[in-house]
Amino acid sequence: MSPPEPVRRPTYPLAHAFRRKPRRLPLVLRFAKGAVHDIILVPVLLHSLFTVLIVYIDTRYVDSISIPATIIPSLSIVVGLMLVFRNSTSYDRFWTGRNCLTTIGTSVRNLARISLVNSRGKDGETTMAERRDTERIVRVLIAVLYAIKHNLRAEFNIPPASLASLPPQPNPYARSTPVSRRPSYVDHTVSSPATPSMNTPLLSRSGSTLHNGDDTIPTKKDEYVSLLPEGLMGYEDQGLGLPLQLTILVEGYLRRGYDRGWFHGPLASQMTVQLNSLVDAYGRMETIRSTPLPIAHLIHQKQVLALFTCVLPFAIVDDYRWWSVLVVAIVAFTLYGIEGIGVQLEDPFGYDKNDIKMDGIIEDTRQEVMVLLEEWKANHEGRAMGGMFD
Repeated sequence: MSPPEPVRRPTYPLAHAFRRKPRRLPLVLRFAKGAVHDIILVPVLLHSLFTVLIVYIDTRYVDSISIPATIIPSLSIVVGLMLVFRNSTSYDRFWTGRNCLTTIGTSVRNLARISLVNSRGKDGETTMAERRDTERIVRVLIAVLYAIKHNLRAEFNIPPASLASLPPQPNPYARSTPVSRRPSYVDHTVSSPATPSMNTPLLSRSGSTLHNGDDTIPTKKDEYVSLLPEGLMGYEDQGLGLPLQLTILVEGYLRRGYDRGWFHGPLASQMTVQLNSLVDAYGRMETIRSTPLPIAHLIHQKQVLALFTCVLPFAIVDDYRWWSVLVVAIVAFTLYGIEGIGVQLEDPFGYDKNDIKMDGIIEDTRQEVMVLLEEWKANHEGRAMGGMFD
């Protein structure tokens, strides 16, 4: 009797990064979910009200308060140049961030692939401890993706930060049995009464409660905490980023693989290059996150936009009368909308609709690498069906 066919799950490559459902409304009719109308509503409303005041004064109290319309082309050139610079700079940050995320994902794929294929001796045999070591590092590679995502979003203290500044305490993660007899990974969210859970405020070096970048207490992140090695303690309260800390574990694995004869010199060198490329890409993403546009440019841009839309009613009030309100509202909507798009793209690593879909992209990479890992484990247990790692 032939074995049953394997059941396929309803997924496919890049399933989470792609848009899943068709648009219900044409984009021209959309005023939410990705639009910038909430950003520009206040300035458009204020300039419209200002135009109402100008038209009212012009029609009721004075003969004419208009100015020559020839001033408008001169100001529009300046406004156009500044908006083009702002949007092109913001989109370049968005595109660079997306390319860096691709570089990181590619490095994780390559390192996981090479590790799984080559993590065995010339006779093809490995010990249980060596297989656990390889599985641990593949999971760490996936955790690097999540650590980078959370650091770029200023979501720190995952896992718990170091408690080095506190009096000596029993280590809740201490190994009580040999490594080979314990599971390689634990869920850090399960804690004893004496152990601070992921939702419990932890003390920093100054004795105050650790907070995220938005002054909220960090919460647990179940999607990747279980990927971290047992007993791992972060040192973010001392300035060490978790992505760099995890890459040190990967570097140590490369060294052990070289010593075991799994990776020859050129291959180990290539893997180190992949790891360096990952760190370099993360550094460039950090640069985007921590380097806003110069404040002088932002101030002048806001002032020029306000100046232009405040001067415009005086130039058109005699020709358009009350229609000037609609004209100014349309112009303000257009110009401030372009400026609002630049604001959205300036920091592309958050949760906004216009940000990079980091959650979906990372989930797709995790899905791929975890399938490879499960097939690799099945191959070593003698129950592989596809022979992927034979």
